[in-house]
Amino acid sequence: MRRVNGLATVSRALTCGGAVEKRLAQAALMSTCSSSSLNSHIFSQKLADRLGLSRPSLVRRVAGTMLFSVAASSLAQDALAKEKPRSEKFLPKEVVLYQYEACPFCNKVKAFLDYYNIPYKIVEVNPISKKEIKWSDYKKVPILKVDGEQMVDSSDIIDKLFHRINPDSSIPDGEEKKWREWVDNHLVHVLSPNIYRSTSEALESFDYITTHGNFSFTERLVAKYAGAAAMYFVSKKLKKKHNITDERAALYEAAETWVDALNGRHYLAGGSKPNLADLAVFGVLRPIRYLTSGKDMVEHTRIGEWYGRMENAVGESARIKE
Repeated sequence: MRRVNGLATVSRALTCGGAVEKRLAQAALMSTCSSSSLNSHIFSQKLADRLGLSRPSLVRRVAGTMLFSVAASSLAQDALAKEKPRSEKFLPKEVVLYQYEACPFCNKVKAFLDYYNIPYKIVEVNPISKKEIKWSDYKKVPILKVDGEQMVDSSDIIDKLFHRINPDSSIPDGEEKKWREWVDNHLVHVLSPNIYRSTSEALESFDYITTHGNFSFTERLVAKYAGAAAMYFVSKKLKKKHNITDERAALYEAAETWVDALNGRHYLAGGSKPNLADLAVFGVLRPIRYLTSGKDMVEHTRIGEWYGRMENAVGESARIKE
């Protein structure tokens, strides 16, 4: 109770505060968190499979044992799933993503770039000053620059890139479009009430955001505690706005809704390759996967097997480390 009261005090201070605190809260509204990548585990997994060795579980993490069991035939399909861009038709010299590390919409774009193996640089935007995007009239993230051309809005960015990779194809419609819209209009709105559900989960989230984000030392301190306090209370308003009664139940329902949409298929379109809807769902869930909320989601729903396939299909990050 003392901890909650302390957060309430900070929250009231934020209400009367200036632009810095408000921007922290605004940035957090679009943010989720992530833990370290499993790429090294995935590499070891594939190597063991090819050598015919007994394979360990893909994921065994703290807070309970999580086991993703996938048939050998499925893994063989997954190994073929990662695509390369049509290099003769799409060879950008420089791709730069302006982002917040924990932003779900930024992570949608990264999932697409990683899957198609398009090398890209990252510019982490300071959510308070936003000095890194002063040059742009568009003041939100993600912003993608492809050989100097600015692209904005995650879904529009992905559509444009897909068309350049597949110039003879139209943007997929029908079921694929329906579920991409579901991601933007529903799934992302379920995330914030979950990752900021309790004071401990809010602090867990901001611990990652402040560690990986572009903050000065002072901003980091303010963001972790003041931001967590603000978002703990803002998440309650988001629940009401989006008619969410029980945060976890809403998250589990969304996960089960997606699995039902798959209808027994490895990916939404069937076959051995994920489509844009698969990449969108995976992209926005990837930042929360190893938070408390993400662990709970995998433990209490059927989404884990699909998520494990997507980790294999998307593969290692195509980010250029500088």
